[in-house]
Amino acid sequence: MSDADNRTAGQRVAELRRKRGLSQRDLAAEMGRSESWVSQVERGIQPIERLSVLQALADALGVPVRELRPEAEIAPEPEPEQQPQSNDLDGLRVALTGHPSLGSLFGQITACPEPSLEDFHRHVDELWDLAHAASYAALSDRLSKVLPQLEAAVRHGPEAERAELHALLARTYQVAAASFVRQDEPDAAWVAADRALQAAERAGQPLEVVVGLFRLAHAFIRQQRTDQAEQAAMSAINVLTPRSQADASPPEERSLLGAMHLVMAVISAREGARSATHAHIAEARRIAATNGTDRNDFDTEFGPTNVEIHAVSTAVDLGDAGMALDVAEHIDPSGLSPERQARFLVDVARAHAQRRHVGEATAALLEAEILAPEQVHSHHLAREAVRDLVQFSGHRVPEPLAGLADRMAIA
Repeated sequence: MSDADNRTAGQRVAELRRKRGLSQRDLAAEMGRSESWVSQVERGIQPIERLSVLQALADALGVPVRELRPEAEIAPEPEPEQQPQSNDLDGLRVALTGHPSLGSLFGQITACPEPSLEDFHRHVDELWDLAHAASYAALSDRLSKVLPQLEAAVRHGPEAERAELHALLARTYQVAAASFVRQDEPDAAWVAADRALQAAERAGQPLEVVVGLFRLAHAFIRQQRTDQAEQAAMSAINVLTPRSQADASPPEERSLLGAMHLVMAVISAREGARSATHAHIAEARRIAATNGTDRNDFDTEFGPTNVEIHAVSTAVDLGDAGMALDVAEHIDPSGLSPERQARFLVDVARAHAQRRHVGEATAALLEAEILAPEQVHSHHLAREAVRDLVQFSGHRVPEPLAGLADRMAIA
């Protein structure tokens, strides 16, 4: 849409909002967005490219989509969407429920030999390998066994190993939190991230506490609690920024600072704040350039490539599909994990979907599916993109897209 079209659509939104007697804050609350986002839509600054967002706005205003945008296609009334038969992390969600080691408080110590400290290190590294591969069903099975063992070990293991065991427990809850967010389970991610914070503090590892805040912020973002996500991210940025300016600043700390700026970029983009989004991306680029190469400190995969992947993602969130595709052309994500590569391809598909490039978007999603099928089938952004593409196609849904929608249980 042109800038003039955006302004006209924005004026229509403002008129309909006032007609319903809603303030910008009221409409923002109904949409699960910020007040500044509504303001920018009404002023024509924030374009609405996705049909799903347009439909949500129309529903909040109590009008048909065509009343907001006359040229929008009217799709047939959709059938209720099927959901995947089970969630890959169901077993882990159950394992997280209740007290992690209640029996040990009553002296019920298992007679089975506990894994050694060396074994626990290997197990936790393997858990992160599964997370980076987006193998969530296998991860859930392994985590459900390792977590209770670690919880028992931090209570009854050798005193000399307690701090190290708590650090391993923090990393284990971090992998659970990261995976829950990716599988659209933010409430469970919140629980896991909070436990990671507690374990990191008991381990005396302040940087691991920051990692816990990083995971917590992502859970808040998925719950649309942007004020809490911002508080978690900015508290870390405020502490790490002056430390990063020292000559002896370790790259691991800089990686965490850069990762938190990427969190803030995501938050700003979701709120439609372009200048803030670009400022945080620019700062993350500077930090990544200082570190020099792609890294995986604290399993964040922070580095120049991941920053550019976030530049693509936030551009899509802002409705800047052209910018997203321009940046994407220069990214080679092959050195990153399958999870990161698949997420990049999902964002490329979202950018193509904003331009109604059904073939290109479908190709990107199919490539992502090969890399990380569990992630693509369950991630809310991938599912939104497929629904939009099916709507665009009307009664002539291309066979590859229809097959993908069927595998994702999307009607």
